[in-house]
Amino acid sequence: VQLQASGGGLVQAGGSLRLSCAASEKIFTLNAMGWYRQAPGKQRDLVAELTTFGVPNYAASVKDRFTISKDDVKKTVYLQMNRLKPDDTAVYYCNSIPVQFPWGQGTQVTVSS
Repeated sequence: VQLQASGGGLVQAGGSLRLSCAASEKIFTLNAMGWYRQAPGKQRDLVAELTTFGVPNYAASVKDRFTISKDDVKKTVYLQMNRLKPDDTAVYYCNSIPVQFPWGQGTQVTVSS
């Protein structure tokens, strides 16, 4: 399985971005999926989760600002990020929960103050 994240970029604080992660195979029905992020010098953390039943869960740091969703037909999981903060700057990845597949290259999100 290959996971390709896209949609990152440079945005001012308070702005929005929508990330996409396309999977090469149909994995969403059997796996919970998550968006992870890794800031420079920090560990990779899970920030948003979507269970196999479609129930979302969020880290406290992004709750009420980020929304995770998926399209099973397109084999794509999304992360809508609103009211972005400089602390959201990181490389964003998607993977299953628990992690089962090789990490893709991620997509860089940079939020300027």
